[in-house]
Amino acid sequence: MKKSSFAAMILGTVSGVLFALGMCMALLPEWNAFREGIIFGVIGIVLGLVTLIVWRKMEGKQPVKVNGRNLLFAIFGVLGALILGLGMCFCMVWENIVLGTVIGLVGIVMLLSLIPMTKGLK
Repeated sequence: MKKSSFAAMILGTVSGVLFALGMCMALLPEWNAFREGIIFGVIGIVLGLVTLIVWRKMEGKQPVKVNGRNLLFAIFGVLGALILGLGMCFCMVWENIVLGTVIGLVGIVMLLSLIPMTKGLK
């Protein structure tokens, strides 16, 4: 395993755990830790961005270019993840299995379509 992959794995895991813990703290009223959860979540997001920067630097790659195309892909990915989450809510929270499954599949198809959108078909 290369050092860059190991560093990215460790930093990514820590950032993901911090983000997940922060969201649990913020969204579970039983924990009564909304403000602290937001702080943990933001630290997890920032650490995730730092992980991306560190990994790209260790791999000798150029920084990610922020242009309209990449911004559109990011928005499309976030929208796909939100639609997938909405489908899960329909299934688990509102007990509407059929509609939730259809909505969730739309979100999954959106997320899967990101691969050919970014890499292209050959």
